[in-house]
Amino acid sequence: MKNKKDLLLSSYDYTLPNELIATYPTYPKEEARLLVFNRKNKQISHSTFGNLQDFLPDCAIFFNDTKVIKARIYGKKTSGGKIELFLHQAFLNSQNQLFLAQIKGRVKIGEVLHFDENLKAEVKELLACGLRKVQFFRNDEILSPSQLYTLLEKIGHIPLPPYIKREDEKSDLTDYQSIFAKNLGAIAAPTASLHFSEAMLEKLAKKHEFYQLTLHVGAGTFKSVECANIKEHKMHSEFFDIPKRACEIIDSKQAILGVGTTVTRTIEYYIRTKTKSGFCNLFLHPQNPPLRQNHLLTNFHLPKSTLIMLVSAFIGREECLKLYELAIKEKYRFYSYGDGMLIL
Repeated sequence: MKNKKDLLLSSYDYTLPNELIATYPTYPKEEARLLVFNRKNKQISHSTFGNLQDFLPDCAIFFNDTKVIKARIYGKKTSGGKIELFLHQAFLNSQNQLFLAQIKGRVKIGEVLHFDENLKAEVKELLACGLRKVQFFRNDEILSPSQLYTLLEKIGHIPLPPYIKREDEKSDLTDYQSIFAKNLGAIAAPTASLHFSEAMLEKLAKKHEFYQLTLHVGAGTFKSVECANIKEHKMHSEFFDIPKRACEIIDSKQAILGVGTTVTRTIEYYIRTKTKSGFCNLFLHPQNPPLRQNHLLTNFHLPKSTLIMLVSAFIGREECLKLYELAIKEKYRFYSYGDGMLIL
């Protein structure tokens, strides 16, 4: 019997003390704490990421190999006024090489913004949601996504999440990037992956096979759900690509551990659509649970977010909130640079 409360946004709220929001990661990475929950016997264990191997059954491990671009850039209007642009995503089917961006400051259609390295952006459209469509060019040449991302590596800043109340620092260049990140295109890190070190991977590789897929995390990951009934929420779309060998494992009977919510949504979108590449907009919640992925490794997420709803899809909303309450009591660190949870 379906629980009506599972569809109420208010049912996914909890109160987090500010001091539990992690603003820097744990060093070394594998000493971050890990709450382990076994669904079969409801057993709860408290450990660290360095001991992940001790809890895992036989399973393939899937990682998201997306790489965070330096999506935040600072520049000036032609008039000389300062401007801040936060790149959201490229319109991959756009012949005009258009990008979606958030711009701090008032701009008009046709206005040209100036940045370092002779990079310019022309405002092409003002959207009702507050975002802008822009086109980037340099020396009169319109830039493709790959050309722009390469340039942003020189002049851009790592876009830390809004709840990390500080400017980006040099350490974030490595801290906010997984060690297997290779495909530029995300504006937020798949944060469960940030806990893995080379030593951990070597240890895990002795008993588990690794597979990688790509989902470019977009700004929608931070978009709050505002509908009282969560089924009315319009889920954001993000580009994904799954290699052939990874698809074969998903199509097999092999148990799978998904590292992060982005991996989970990609696997579950594929199993529903058999689409290997495209745009994923799957919304997982208790009334749309996972069909394929067996285990989940993830961080602790914001209240009323689609991410906490995804975790609830695995273990039930009430169980999820109990575990979050326990994590708060035990002073686990929350969000992107925080501790994690393993669901078996």
